[in-house]
Amino acid sequence: MMVSFDDVKKSKEISTYINKGNELLGEMGYTEHGFAHAEKTAKKAAEILTLLGYEERVIDLARISGYMHDIGNCINRFDHAQSGAVMAFRILDNMGMAADEISDVIGAIGNHDEGTGFAFSPISAALILADKSDVRRSRVRSRDGSMADIHDRVNFAVHQSNIVVHPDSKEIVLSLDIDTKISAVMEYFEIFLSRMIMCRKAAEFLDLTFELDINNIRLL
Repeated sequence: MMVSFDDVKKSKEISTYINKGNELLGEMGYTEHGFAHAEKTAKKAAEILTLLGYEERVIDLARISGYMHDIGNCINRFDHAQSGAVMAFRILDNMGMAADEISDVIGAIGNHDEGTGFAFSPISAALILADKSDVRRSRVRSRDGSMADIHDRVNFAVHQSNIVVHPDSKEIVLSLDIDTKISAVMEYFEIFLSRMIMCRKAAEFLDLTFELDINNIRLL
């Protein structure tokens, strides 16, 4: 059976796991990991592969992976990539997705976290780049507004972020507009350096060069 991205979005089961995972992380003080992040990751992962000329089914599997990648957070933040992959297997298998496509999706989900993952396929590489580039102030949900947490402060300082593929020059550029009165650029690297390294390796898998542009200054 051909399980589409629309089928996945309509699934009440998947919606519940995304919502519950976001609620759990909210209680732990983490940034937003709900529908906004899921949809943005799905859209950007698909956009990256579209611009690189991949076939539509691969692009749709990237959308599905992006949308479902954080469902494991409803169990625990730690090892959420692996638990999410196991959950996704059960869900997609029950929906009737073919085994080879399930393998592509759960492999991407299981390898999206910088602690244990790596890019091994176009879908996984696109998911990594889409997920790690979603830095924005609307993800911050600090209750006291103190910005004492460095993760909240860095995300809140980002007015705008975008990751764009330039097929002709074989570059993928993450552009950030950071308010340095809220957070120094160095703080971004302090907490996100491992993610940027992961993005560089994911870009290399897609035969691209990863570039980081902060406040119109090329840093990587």
